[in-house]
Amino acid sequence: MTLETVSRYDPTRSFESGDRAAVIGAGMAGLCAARVLADGFTEVTIVERDSLSDKPVTRRGVPQSQHIHVLLEGGRATLEDLFPGFGEELLSAGGVSHDAARDVKFYMEGGFLANGPRRCTVYGATRPLYEQVVREQVAALEGVHFRSNSQFTDYLVTDAATSVTGILVQDEGGETTEITTDLTVDATGRTSRTPRWLDEHGYTRPSVDEVRIDVAYSSTIVERPATDRRGIIVAPSPQRPRGGTFVPVEDGRWVMTLWGMHGDAPPTDPAGFANFAASLPVPDLERMLNDQPWRTDDIAHYPFPSNLRRRYEDLDRFPEGLIVIGDGVASFNPIYGQGMSVAAFEAAQLQHALVADSHTNLAPRFFDRIEETVDLAWNLAVGSDHQFPQTEGPKPRGTDFLNWYLSRFLRKAHTDGELWELFFSVQMMEKPPTALLHPRVVWRVFKP
Repeated sequence: MTLETVSRYDPTRSFESGDRAAVIGAGMAGLCAARVLADGFTEVTIVERDSLSDKPVTRRGVPQSQHIHVLLEGGRATLEDLFPGFGEELLSAGGVSHDAARDVKFYMEGGFLANGPRRCTVYGATRPLYEQVVREQVAALEGVHFRSNSQFTDYLVTDAATSVTGILVQDEGGETTEITTDLTVDATGRTSRTPRWLDEHGYTRPSVDEVRIDVAYSSTIVERPATDRRGIIVAPSPQRPRGGTFVPVEDGRWVMTLWGMHGDAPPTDPAGFANFAASLPVPDLERMLNDQPWRTDDIAHYPFPSNLRRRYEDLDRFPEGLIVIGDGVASFNPIYGQGMSVAAFEAAQLQHALVADSHTNLAPRFFDRIEETVDLAWNLAVGSDHQFPQTEGPKPRGTDFLNWYLSRFLRKAHTDGELWELFFSVQMMEKPPTALLHPRVVWRVFKP
C-alpha cells in the first residue's frame, strides 16, 4: 500500500465510537492514532512515561532520536492529511526544505545516481522537531489530554478478559490511577508488552518474523551554512557493509549518521568516527568532518539487532477494546526511513476501520487493513537486507531476483535520471514496487 494506492484519511468521514479512548505512547504512531480517535471519541488521553517538553528535545523513550530521520513522501502527504498545514508548521519551526533531485547525492552500486529530471521536495528536520510539531497540533484538538511522566502498568479487563475496559497508570510519585476506556491503543513500540499479556490471559501470542541484521548507528552534529542544503546517502553493499549519510536540519546543522551491518559498528569516539567516514568509497563525509566545525564531540550510538514483525492479522481471537499500532506491529531497519510514514498510513487505516463499523470487532479488521502497508515496507526493507549473505531470517519470495534486477536498474540509473526518479518514488512509498517492472521500464533498464 503506497500513496498511489492507499485510501487517504478523510476529515469529512465521521464515526461515533464512545466516550473515552486512551493511547499508550506519545511517539509518532501514538500521536497519529490520537488524531484519528479525536474525530469520534469525546475524550482521548495520551499516556507517556517520559516528560514532554514544549521544545524539540530528545527523550529517553526514543533512543534513536539523535540519529537521522527521513520523512518519506507517502508519510509527508498523509501527515498533511491528518494535520493540515503540517509542512508550513515544520518549516516555520526551523525545518529545512530541499530538492532531493539536485541537492542530495545517492551513491549506490559503485557510482552516483543521475540527477532527477524534476524537483523532488523533501523535508529535513530532527526527530524531536517532527514530533514536537505533530504533538502541538494534537494538543490543540478538542478533548485530547496528555498525561506525561506516567507509566502504563496493566490493562483493565472484563471477568473473562474478553474485552479491555481501561488501563492502570502509575505517576512519578508511585500513585496508581484507573483510566476507563472504550478503546485502548498500544503505541508503545517494539517493546510492547501486549504479546506477553495475551499469553497470560488465555490468548495466543502473535507469531513473529525476525530478520537479523545486527546494524549499529553512530551520529554527530556539524555546523551548516544557512544556504547550504546538501545531503548525501552512501548505501552499504555486500562487499562493504557500511554506509553513511548527512542531511540538513534546523538550527544551521547537518546530522551525520554512519552505520555498519552485521557487526561492523561505527566507533563512538571522534577520531574513530572520522576514520570510519574516511573508509567510505566517496570523500564527501570525511571532507565535511574536516572542513566544518563540529557542534559536539559526543557521538550518539544506537544498535538495532533485527527487523521484527508480529503477525497480529493471523490471530483467531483478540480482546475487544484494544489494538496495537506502529513499531509494536512491525519495526524495520532504520536505514530505509520507513517508521514515521508507516505509522501515518496505519492511522489513516484506523479511521477507515472505525468509520466502517465503529469499534465492534475492531482489532481483526484493523490488522487486516494495515497488512498491505506493513507488507510493502517489510518486503522493501528485509528484501534489501537479504542482499547481505550474513542476514538471517525469512526471505520474501522473489527477493533474489528483485535484488539482481535492482542492481542492474541502479547501475543504469547512474546515467538515467528518469530511472532515478522512479526508484526514488518507490523508496518514498509513493508508487508500488511493481512500477519498477513495467515493460517500458524493463526495456529502459536492459536496452543497449
